[in-house]
Amino acid sequence: MESTTDDQQHTVMFDSDNIQQTGGGTHDSSSRWQKATYDAKSIRQKITFSGRKFDVKTLPVDLYRVYETLKIRSGEEYALTNVFMIRTAIELHRAWHNTLLTAKILQQLKDKFQVRMTWELGVIKLKFHVEDGSHELQYKVPYDYDSEYQDLYMKIAVAYLDGHMTVHQALIYQSDTKRGKHTAKSGLFIRDFPGRLLVYPLEAATCAVIFFGGDWYDFGVTALTGFVSGLIEYLLVTIGGSAKLMVDVIVGVSTGLIASLFYRYDGQHTCLPAVFLGTLYWFFYGTAFVVGILEIISGELETGVVRFMAVAVKTFVLSLGTTFGMQIVLKEPKDAWFDYDGNCGNIDLDDQWWRIPLYLLCSASALGQYRFPIVDYWRALSVQLVGYEVQYQVFLFLRTRHPQDLQDTAAANLLGAIGAVVFAAIMSYFVESITYYYHARVLQRRKGKYSPFGEFLYSTCETYVRVTNRLGFGKKNDLVYLEMSEKLRKQREELEDTNHSRTDITLTEEEEMVFLEAVIQAEDLNIWALLMPTLYQLVPGSLIARLWFNTIFLPPLDSECKVIDGTDYNFVKPVQSASHAVFESLLVTAVSLALGTLIGFGVVEYGTYILTKLFCCKNENQQITSDPNASADSIRTINLRKSSRNFFSHTINENNPSSDLYTIDENDPASDSERNTEDTNVNEEAGFDDDNITETNNDLLQPLL
Repeated sequence: MESTTDDQQHTVMFDSDNIQQTGGGTHDSSSRWQKATYDAKSIRQKITFSGRKFDVKTLPVDLYRVYETLKIRSGEEYALTNVFMIRTAIELHRAWHNTLLTAKILQQLKDKFQVRMTWELGVIKLKFHVEDGSHELQYKVPYDYDSEYQDLYMKIAVAYLDGHMTVHQALIYQSDTKRGKHTAKSGLFIRDFPGRLLVYPLEAATCAVIFFGGDWYDFGVTALTGFVSGLIEYLLVTIGGSAKLMVDVIVGVSTGLIASLFYRYDGQHTCLPAVFLGTLYWFFYGTAFVVGILEIISGELETGVVRFMAVAVKTFVLSLGTTFGMQIVLKEPKDAWFDYDGNCGNIDLDDQWWRIPLYLLCSASALGQYRFPIVDYWRALSVQLVGYEVQYQVFLFLRTRHPQDLQDTAAANLLGAIGAVVFAAIMSYFVESITYYYHARVLQRRKGKYSPFGEFLYSTCETYVRVTNRLGFGKKNDLVYLEMSEKLRKQREELEDTNHSRTDITLTEEEEMVFLEAVIQAEDLNIWALLMPTLYQLVPGSLIARLWFNTIFLPPLDSECKVIDGTDYNFVKPVQSASHAVFESLLVTAVSLALGTLIGFGVVEYGTYILTKLFCCKNENQQITSDPNASADSIRTINLRKSSRNFFSHTINENNPSSDLYTIDENDPASDSERNTEDTNVNEEAGFDDDNITETNNDLLQPLL
């Protein structure tokens, strides 16, 4: 479709290989090209918002005190931006515990809004130095992996960063997110107890069979021990206080006690390692091993080493607690632990048709533990399956070639991680390209009809929203906004009709939050929300548990004896490096997965760059803005900022010696002017208006590149 253009509209023509803009000069055309007309303003810029304010009285006392000081010194907007950054860091740290990526988004916010803040993101403790150290705030933030909140808080930060919402709206949205207002009912059910109790036995039982050599008898025993472990955590967390410190010990004791009872009184048929490791899988922060290695590789040595050691100690506490439970029931716990013959490895997974379905069920339970949105399970399961299958098949292929070393394990983990990262990136590209048609229409970023293919994709997305809501998996607000979008379209037509009396578009307080949720959800699912559960399924959380068990129960001695010359004594050698082999395997697995993750992102980054240069990134095609004379570099910068949030590399100017060459003289008025207009120049180069930054241009570019 082609329509006329005016001061607020421009026409963009694109196909799979080319992006061209009309409005200046002439371009060749082709029958393959689709023509679309975009309005320079989406419906967001047409709405008159109520100006609802964030209630600062809800802030913690120390943060509120800092806010008041900053408000007097630099104004409310600046003070609230500091509050927003601290709250964002805390919740991201709690949700995914990835200091490198949290620091990346904080640095982008700091650079955009010229915030005078530095931070120290430790394993547990966070420190924020506000106003160049005039104030210091410290918080203790424990582990609590949460893919949904990680994705939402990242999207909120990006929406504020890109000018799609005010700081008041961003802070209110954060508070509503914590209250569960932006989570589907199905997600709320498994987010916390008691609904969460259903996930414990499912994950424990499936892990016992698919990972640790258990059979269907062990499946049942592990389901019971898993359910009991969930009940114990539920009880102790409800009590709160110091009771939470006893979770690991009591869970370990209960697991060892129950499994040992089955072993002793049911014919010693239980594979205790499978039951123990399957049950405790929930409590092994296996991802932390890989994240710790990534931090060490990236230069965050202190944080990485502390994280690695902290998780190792936590795992030892669980393992030791399990042995206490064994001692209560069994006379010879060591013999029971090493009683593998006939109890463990009875199922050859290579010959079972249900191996992949069982793995997917296990992965779904892991997604439940990570509080991943059920509506997007299909995406996460696809990434998990690719990583697992690559790892599994490569290991099968290489294990006969490397019977005496760990090169097969290293290669399998390396390629598995690379495959998961690359597949996650490819899937994100296609999903974003498909959902673009839906978001562009419901947010009125595009006028007119799509091509038949575009209309089909829009209808598919709309049907998906309606069906998932009917099944109870989707968010109710998605359906509410879908119905509300038609009303907004009519109101916009009335507003733009000079013969109509409408002068503005206003929404109720509830409608505003529904609309802002639609704007935030237009951002694609953060790739790390997909990768963290995937790495959780690939990492060696159980390997270090085996190391500790072999430390508590020393490996059996070799029966081969050598007579010591001149004596009547024999020399008995232990089984060759049994415990050390497990530790070495842990390091090989953790490091190879970390390297695979880094290499995978490198493949994505440079592969995208090469494909873009080859197929769609000519100079004139970069300028998808309302100003045909705009600089393409600013558009590229905006998109690099988006893509760089997935990577670990980041630079804090205060720690970069080269930044000394560009030190700003605080006494030079010209420097202040340059600093204050930096973002304005970027927006002007990109074709944006300072008071009315459009969503259209950046959002149009992403699905095409």
